[in-house]
Amino acid sequence: MRLSARLDMMTETISPLTSIGAVALTVSDLERSLNFYQEALGFSILDHKTNTARLGVDGRSLLYLTGRPEARRVPRTTGLYHFAILVPSRLELAKTLYHLAEKETPIEGVADHSVSEALYLSDPDDNGIEIYRDRPQAEWQRDLDGSLHMGTDPLDLDGLLGELRGDPPEWEGLHPHTRIGHVHLHVSSLPEAEHFYTDVLGFSLMARMAASASFVSAGGYHHHIGLNTWVGVGAPPQPPDTIGLRWFSVHVPDADAIEQVAGRIRATGLPLPAEGALGEECPQGLLVHDPSQNGVLLECGG
Repeated sequence: MRLSARLDMMTETISPLTSIGAVALTVSDLERSLNFYQEALGFSILDHKTNTARLGVDGRSLLYLTGRPEARRVPRTTGLYHFAILVPSRLELAKTLYHLAEKETPIEGVADHSVSEALYLSDPDDNGIEIYRDRPQAEWQRDLDGSLHMGTDPLDLDGLLGELRGDPPEWEGLHPHTRIGHVHLHVSSLPEAEHFYTDVLGFSLMARMAASASFVSAGGYHHHIGLNTWVGVGAPPQPPDTIGLRWFSVHVPDADAIEQVAGRIRATGLPLPAEGALGEECPQGLLVHDPSQNGVLLECGG
């Protein structure tokens, strides 16, 4: 399968320095999730309270967990399809694959997307996770019209593990340069979601997969946010306090960049809460919701 992609010509775009910051999830058993994210994936705990925890790499916050024992998973709703952990090299992806095998952590899928190589799995609450490495942008393949190729082809596992050169690696957790590369969301309407993320937030439309998925980005990246209607067009939002996505953060370079986005949000008439809407969990930033009620936290960050 191959995606045809294009750069969307817009008059107002979000800063090309924009990136995904962190992901916040509700889980049913916080201690079980902490064990998984530490032992299987290699995150470090940066802060741990009674029912919340903040995890990251090299002191940077990448994952917020809120434990709610009463939380349940509600199927066929909007929300998280997966969040994607970007490691800095093919060698680091190979180390992660080897470690997952050693820990007997189930891997649900692997793929070569032309622009990247990816592993797929789920946490104990069935929150989807991708772990991937990007190919250098100079290696991204394009058609004569400049469109970008993103496919779903078999992953060369032997070649990937060959990066280890036959030596079992010493696992030291995720590489310090690891970050959240993108998020992929279930939405109720693709046209509405595209309008929000491109015309309102200012991302560029990079690709569409038939009529069921779209991919948007800042600065020419293959995608920072994926959107799909695979649980059904018109799917309802997940009820409050269910397992799954609470919000994900979009890092822009400075307050002026946030204000530019906020101006476009005001022009639509969408609710625009005050800074600090998340209280102690994330004291700075501007939390908005897309038309499918997925939470998007705009904040300054690197």
